[in-house]
Amino acid sequence: MAEVTLKDVALASGCSIATVSRVLAGTRPVGAETARTVRAAAERLGYRPNEVARALRSRTTGTVGLVLPQITNPFFPSLVRELEHALHAEGRAVLLADCDDDPAIEAARIATFLGRRVDALLLIPVDERRSREAVAGAAARVPLVLLDRGCGTGVADSVAVDNAAGMALVLDHLAATGRRRPCFVGAASTASAAVERRAAYEAGAAALDPTASGRVELGDFSVAWGRAAVDRVWPSRPDALICANDLIAAGALQRLRQLGADVPGEVAVTGFDDIPLAGLADPALTTVRQPVGELAAEAARLLSRRPSDGEPGPRRTVRLAPQLVVRGSSVPTDAAAGR
Repeated sequence: MAEVTLKDVALASGCSIATVSRVLAGTRPVGAETARTVRAAAERLGYRPNEVARALRSRTTGTVGLVLPQITNPFFPSLVRELEHALHAEGRAVLLADCDDDPAIEAARIATFLGRRVDALLLIPVDERRSREAVAGAAARVPLVLLDRGCGTGVADSVAVDNAAGMALVLDHLAATGRRRPCFVGAASTASAAVERRAAYEAGAAALDPTASGRVELGDFSVAWGRAAVDRVWPSRPDALICANDLIAAGALQRLRQLGADVPGEVAVTGFDDIPLAGLADPALTTVRQPVGELAAEAARLLSRRPSDGEPGPRRTVRLAPQLVVRGSSVPTDAAAGR
């Protein structure tokens, strides 16, 4: 079946090719009746714009490159979904790349996207320090927004949850429920989210116990590490395990159950992110909910405000408020239901 062209739409609508082009591209005002006639003819014929030709004319591709540390982390797919919806509403398509938590692969993925002439980049950096050079170079060429994690001050626009506020919510909740011997189970990663959550715990835990800030175990953001961490800390009987994300917390819950520990009677467990797994855990996991829809909407807004050539200017940093979701892993089920 032959491709429907602007000339075909012009013949069917009785308008000139120039008028049809103006209506369908929305570049200049056209009378309402003429516009309705052109659009009706285009729909009847099944006209679809040639995106390649449009890109050549406008010197834009209508695409945004999105680079993730590791797509297997359940937090990221929900964020990708919201980003795709937000950008699709602006007529943009998303190209996705996974870099397997490797800064070298991350830099290569960024270079590939730039070579494909994406209009902009969204990035969740692997490492605050080691990702910085590639991110800064790309931010000088195209609009670029960092999500969830940062690369230091002034490198690029960024939007993330307020990790310190989220950890404060957890600590306040545990203090209110009588916990006094917490232990933080986090990631040794130098990604900014890992660093900020650990620092916020160390700064605030002294309100529960003067020695609490020293009770820190670091591994990675995984279920396996959550299980292993329990074996390391359970002999000292902490009464709360504050986990840096929900995957760690899920592993901790699993291992505590295997050991016959009473959760939340003997020990409370909390997470961070509120991935779908959190509500399905046994008991359901108390966690900090990230405002994923707001993260995506704010990232799209920041992209649209940055000049298309990556021209230097003040970098914007946005921090969004988290929400504590109280479930059965930190208080008895009936108490959690009443909150």
